[in-house]
Amino acid sequence: MNPVRDAIRGEFSRYRKLAEGAIRQLEAQQCNWTPAEEANSVTVLVAHLSGNLKSRFTDFLDSDGEKPWREREGEFAERSLPKEELLALWAQGWEVLEKTLESLEDADLPREVRIRRQPLTVLQALERSLAHVAYHVGQIVLLARLQKGGDWVSLSIPKGHSAAYNLNPDKEKPDAR
Repeated sequence: MNPVRDAIRGEFSRYRKLAEGAIRQLEAQQCNWTPAEEANSVTVLVAHLSGNLKSRFTDFLDSDGEKPWREREGEFAERSLPKEELLALWAQGWEVLEKTLESLEDADLPREVRIRRQPLTVLQALERSLAHVAYHVGQIVLLARLQKGGDWVSLSIPKGHSAAYNLNPDKEKPDAR
């Protein structure tokens, strides 16, 4: 049992499920929608998160998290993808992260890793990545919610339902993957 690693894995999983719940509610063309000229679409955010996770967590303990093969600027290029391709791209990044998290032990947490040549402990790198994922998942959820309007299916506690939820707070339980 690795309590810290397992807690971090649980939080990553929770954010993954939030994004997937939002994406499931969208049609492919809605995933490619951009609300403003300088904004990102769900598709772009998925490409960016996938690229980031693959770069950061490939050979995580032994090489810099910003890999020379990563094309970060290209992740932000507008594109249209069929939903199956979008979900496959999403899964690729998460598979790399999950494989790495599975291999870590709590004893690894104080070890040093590097991101863009900057030293961080493993724990700091994981926290940084989790915050980055949470930031972009929030954007994905907002983009989906804006498009769905009244057809939006809440991913957490719907407005006006807090009291009922507090009687059985099942969404607060960490995911056991």
